[in-house]
Amino acid sequence: MALLFEPLTVGGLSLANRIVIAPMCQYSAKDGAMTDWHQMHLGQLAMAGAGALTIEASAVSPEGRITYGDVGLYDDRTEEAMRLVIDSVRRWSDMPLVVQLAHAGRKASCAKPWHGGAQIAPDAENGWQTVAPSGMPYAATDHAPVALDEAGLARIRDAFADAARRAARLGLDAIQIHAAHGYLLHEFLSPLSNHRDDAYGGSLANRMRFPLEVFDAVREAFPADRPVTVRVSGTDWVEGGWTAEETAQFAEALERRGCAAIHVSSGGLDPRQQIPIGPGYQVPLARTVKDAVTMPVIAVGLITDPQQAEQILQGGHADAIAIARTALWDPRWPWHAAAALGASVKAPPQYLRSEPHEAGRVLKEMTR
Repeated sequence: MALLFEPLTVGGLSLANRIVIAPMCQYSAKDGAMTDWHQMHLGQLAMAGAGALTIEASAVSPEGRITYGDVGLYDDRTEEAMRLVIDSVRRWSDMPLVVQLAHAGRKASCAKPWHGGAQIAPDAENGWQTVAPSGMPYAATDHAPVALDEAGLARIRDAFADAARRAARLGLDAIQIHAAHGYLLHEFLSPLSNHRDDAYGGSLANRMRFPLEVFDAVREAFPADRPVTVRVSGTDWVEGGWTAEETAQFAEALERRGCAAIHVSSGGLDPRQQIPIGPGYQVPLARTVKDAVTMPVIAVGLITDPQQAEQILQGGHADAIAIARTALWDPRWPWHAAAALGASVKAPPQYLRSEPHEAGRVLKEMTR
């Protein structure tokens, strides 16, 4: 069997194959609450035959949302809205569901991407005051964030833990902590955004301190038999910024604390970034991390061809691959990858007749 379609265990959670659908913000929530859009969006992806499906960045507090259309998991109302969506998806799919818990930091309070994505001023409609490790905005035209004091750090730690407890009540199979793409935890990690002179800034150990405290709080709040994973940016793509070598050290520290897997992306912290975009451009970052840890490493970024995905795994660069935009463009990508590699995936019985004769026996019935 192709390695891409061999099972993988992540902290006790069994995945049927090594394809993970990555979180993709939909900017379609109402005051943090999921809507029927999310039911349709996640419902179709839950039929895709992947090993796991990750729910988009779910803010742990209202001010932690990227846009006013972001999903939240920070009160009873947002928890209940997510429950309705998850219950609907689970009635028809047995795919493991992961939720990404997030705080956008200084990149919060923004317009939706199709409305330009610019930051909204705190005193404008749909805007609010942002927070960050230091009082430096992401872009020169942005409103400066407020540097977090000790009380602010404690509130955010507690918010992550509270969201983890809500995720546990919802029966979610795993949590992914968002420490990538220039959002709050990444802002603490990078010397470009963290200019603190206390115990949370300066040295690598100090810059890792708050993200590790958040991990510990989430790990303690979530059931021990369910995995907590982390998504990181492997580099800032800016001279003097966060590096792949530092990412590997961060991964080692996470693994010692019980992290079950790490998902390696990149960039998003600084508008000066120079990203060499091309097929699999982030795979070397995943390999750097994989050489440092034993937990599963997930590679992502322009992985669009089944043979390409298989070669990444066969070459030992990662233990699984993640798809995001590829899954939006082709929600049945895992089906098509299985056909290309001579493997099989689970599909709902309602869809079994869709299999072309020349595809062979790719689809097997999903039991629910």
